[in-house]
Parts: sequence; C-alpha cells; structure tokens
Amino acid sequence: MDRRRRSNLIVGLLLLVLGAAALILQLVPGFYLPFSWPWIIIGVGLVLLVLAGATGIPALAVPACVVGGIGGILYYQTITGDWDSWAYVWALIPGFVGLGLVLAGVLAGRASGFMRAGRWLILVSLLLLAAFGSLFGALGMLGPFWPVLLILIGVVLLLGPVLPARD
Repeated sequence: MDRRRRSNLIVGLLLLVLGAAALILQLVPGFYLPFSWPWIIIGVGLVLLVLAGATGIPALAVPACVVGGIGGILYYQTITGDWDSWAYVWALIPGFVGLGLVLAGVLAGRASGFMRAGRWLILVSLLLLAAFGSLFGALGMLGPFWPVLLILIGVVLLLGPVLPARD
C-alpha cells in the first residue's frame, strides 16, 4: 500500500473515532468524557498508530493497539472505580494484539495472514473475557455454565490442526 493510501486510512480511522465520540456527545444528554490521566496513554497509542501509517512501518500498529486498549481499560476503571475488573479484563490484551495485526496487515497490503491471526487472537480474547468474567461473577453472562465455554474452546483448539486449511 502506498504512503498516500496508508495516510488516508489512518486519518479516516481517526476521523471515524472522533466523529463517533462527537455524535455520542450530541445524542446522549448528560454524557461527557472527563479528561483524566488515561487519556495520555490513549493518546500515545493514537500517536503510534499515526506513525505506523505515516512512516510505512505497519508493525507499529500492534503496540499502538495494545497501548491504546490498555489506556481505554484504565479510563473505564478510572471513571467507574471498578479496579477489581483487572481480574478478567486482562483477557482483552490478546485481542488488542489481534486488532493490531489486522491493522498492520491492512497497512502492509498483505491482509490474509495477518487477518487470520488477528481474528483468532480477537476470538480467543473474547472467549477468555467471557470465561474469566463469568468465573469471577462480574459479567454473569454464563453463570454456572462457564465450564462449557472452556470445553468449547478446547474442542476448537483440538479440531484446528485436524481440519483442512482454507487459504
């Protein structure tokens, strides 16, 4: 992908995020995003993402997503005071890596391998979040059935090498 298309992609993503935030602020009365220290961490992630597109080093998208994602978690915990959520939200970090891989693949123009790995990491991350969130009682979505989720993850991991590859 040439430099101009990469720059357009990064600027487009940033405008999408800023526009969505502005729309939420307009449509939801009383909603506001107070500035606090996690915004600095989110900003570092955004700077890394812009650098990934501007310098032609798509691999910077991975740490950009990890840093920005952790900043988002810290922001949530700061405004809600739910610091105990670290017991399960750590499971989102592999998903941030997966999102970074997907973005790196798009920026590099070689999306297939990056997309596949990124999707798997995002899926595993969400499954871990559901399992640990239910285990620690915070999410409550699976209740006493969270072991079924672990069994399903095991089946998927066992069948992965057996099933034919789709490329």
